[in-house]
Amino acid sequence: MQTDMHYYGTYVLARTAGLRPDICSRIATAAQFVDDNVARSGAEFLDGAHLFVQATAHHPIDLSNVNKEDQRNVWAPFHFLPGNEGAEYTERLKCRKDSAISREMLEHHLQFSDRKFAPELFGITAHVYADTFSHYGFSGVSSRGNRVAQDSIDLKNVSGEIRDYIQTKAESFFEKNGTQGGLFENIRSRFMQFNHSFQSFAAEELSGALGHGGVATFPDRPYLIWSFEYENDELEISERNNQETFLEGCEKIHEYFCRVGGENQEFVDRDCVPFGSIKSVVTQVLQVQKNKDGRIDAWKRAFSDGSLGIEGELIPIYDGIRLNTDWDNLDGTEDHQVALDREVFRFYQAASLHRIFVLRDLLPKHGILVG
Repeated sequence: MQTDMHYYGTYVLARTAGLRPDICSRIATAAQFVDDNVARSGAEFLDGAHLFVQATAHHPIDLSNVNKEDQRNVWAPFHFLPGNEGAEYTERLKCRKDSAISREMLEHHLQFSDRKFAPELFGITAHVYADTFSHYGFSGVSSRGNRVAQDSIDLKNVSGEIRDYIQTKAESFFEKNGTQGGLFENIRSRFMQFNHSFQSFAAEELSGALGHGGVATFPDRPYLIWSFEYENDELEISERNNQETFLEGCEKIHEYFCRVGGENQEFVDRDCVPFGSIKSVVTQVLQVQKNKDGRIDAWKRAFSDGSLGIEGELIPIYDGIRLNTDWDNLDGTEDHQVALDREVFRFYQAASLHRIFVLRDLLPKHGILVG
């Protein structure tokens, strides 16, 4: 999923669950910052303290993605939570929609509702859980099981304008990001034009069949109805209706946020709006065939005009740059105590808790060692 869902959709779901606006902002910011927290350096303080942090994402063709250890510490716990289905190890690593493991994660994290970093933890939780409704069928470790037969991709419900947009995005994506190590030039020389098959194949080649690179960003577009086939002949055609799965995810996340409010009443300033009363509006927002900014506007309009059950409020603009700046400004600070109350530090606390729980407790409990 992208910013329209991870930040704006998450904010709406948290607010309609009755959580206070400031709590919603922290939750939604953390949910999106999972994607924006790329490789960060540690912070050294003049009083001798030192704080090390880890990325929760990398840019799609960052060379870090070919590092198996990095894949297992970043992509698996934060973006492709293993679903533990199937007999083979690589099959068990594949993310599964609303998996039993993901629900166990929800329950575990709920017990930390009294911690200072709780909103940040619930934002990370929402990100990981939401991605099970879009990233299912792919794993966060390079695998043949992620490979897609490129001529099988069928986009069933998009307009010509959106098709043109996707192709343009493909070209700009590789021009902007594909120059590391000359990868873009090497790939580009092998293809005559940019279309959705090329976009998918190139991303798959550059990432070593990591995640859903073989189908580009199609799993992240809420309006899309589409299908594809894996290269493995033993697997059937995968039919995808993103509108349905995203809606299912929205309902589940809204339900979870209602439970968050029940666990910590200090987070709440109003009653939880029943999802059934906003379901039709959420459905309409998910069906909007626009670029990311257009989809963000759809969430903002539906929320501000009261269609989602709350009158006279606006969604704060996402500001991930602020978190990165706050972190950079900590380096060289006189007293490390100033870090303890920063939102960005709370994010790293929550991310560390989540990563360690998933990799050292949750997955091993189910017989899976990832990282």
